Amino acid sequence: MAIVAVWAKPGSRRPGVGGRHGDALVVAVAARAVDGRANVAVVAAQAEALEVPKRDVRIVGGHTGRAKRVEVPDRVAGRAAQLLGSA
Repeated sequence: MAIVAVWAKPGSRRPGVGGRHGDALVVAVAARAVDGRANVAVVAAQAEALEVPKRDVRIVGGHTGRAKRVEVPDRVAGRAAQLLGSA
């Protein structure tokens, strides 16, 4: 498994995965940061963008903040790096 640094943007009007905030991949989700809803949405959005099942994506750090560490399968770590460069 690989660890990807993620910058979550809860409550976004334009949800999506891609772009950079420092060294982190930006994951914008419509869900608000209430009762863990944004974390669930971040996992779902990243899984969809990487084309893997949600069960293969897991937040391992930063549950209560925007800066998160997300575990993804090694086979898609390159795709995550490509998303870092997209706008």
